[in-house]
Amino acid sequence: MAGDPRVLVTGAGGPSGITILRDLADEPLEMIAGDIDPYAAGLYLVEPSRRAILPRGDDPAFADKVLDLCRRESVSVLVPTVDTELLPLARDRERYAAAGVTLVLASERTLACCLDKAVLAELCDPVVNVPTTTIVDASFDPASIPLPAIVKPRSGSGSRGIRLLERVEELEALERDGTLLVQEHLPGPEFSLDVLARADGVVVGVVPRERLKVDSGIAVTGRTLHDEGLETFARRVAEAIGLTSVANVQVKGDVNGDPSLLEVNPRFPGTMPLTIAAGIDMPRLAIGEALGTPIPDGPLPFEDLAMVRFFQERFFSFDDITSLKETAAQLSTP
Repeated sequence: MAGDPRVLVTGAGGPSGITILRDLADEPLEMIAGDIDPYAAGLYLVEPSRRAILPRGDDPAFADKVLDLCRRESVSVLVPTVDTELLPLARDRERYAAAGVTLVLASERTLACCLDKAVLAELCDPVVNVPTTTIVDASFDPASIPLPAIVKPRSGSGSRGIRLLERVEELEALERDGTLLVQEHLPGPEFSLDVLARADGVVVGVVPRERLKVDSGIAVTGRTLHDEGLETFARRVAEAIGLTSVANVQVKGDVNGDPSLLEVNPRFPGTMPLTIAAGIDMPRLAIGEALGTPIPDGPLPFEDLAMVRFFQERFFSFDDITSLKETAAQLSTP
């Protein structure tokens, strides 16, 4: 008799990976936790035989090595949660499918537009409110930018590399190599909109979350809320980018208080526990669909809830860490 399906979750040290592993712990699944770091907390949420040290997502052989792991461990579903892993895996989707592995991951086209904020702004501008966006390249004119303004990398997620500029001299000092964007400053409240779309592209669930307190780019206090305008905003963005999985649409109010697009994270967000508790278990639904269980028609209902986050300890033998450190050392040896 065949055993339970095996699901590999990468980024087990991050909040997204930990959330998925905890959420599905009681399901008839064998969860495998993977990370590049032997100290990653999520590795220790599963039995030692189901822990995997992975190569870095920017390793040219990343997709090959992970596919080898999936074959050895008879993995049925792979759920990547690290930005650098997404495109390499999406580009290799057919080879994974041929090996019997389904990726819970947006399409290569969707990822490409989400991971380049300039492309995302241009694509979504016809359907939602988008802040005025200027690429800092050879044609960039600092005198044309209203201040204050936000400068950010074209690629990347979260708050990394984002600065508020208030003087034209700061604009003039920017490197004009096309890797930075200058955007209109949005002074209003920020919301995260968790979106679930089926494989056929139909959006079945949107859960708006207000980020009440943020620490290192992660909401540690928040709440869900019903807001028809925000839900419609998220649906329009999801349809524009061709979403067929889970994504997080981040918006902020402009000077008139209207929501304006910040970015789209085309993966499970770190604050997914609040969305799950509110009533839409996106990891369970998305992984279930990958295993053949249809996602019901939406809109899926959810409740208004508040959340605070805190640390939780887990205790085990240090030998567990030693074993994974040895594996990591072997993996990094040329």
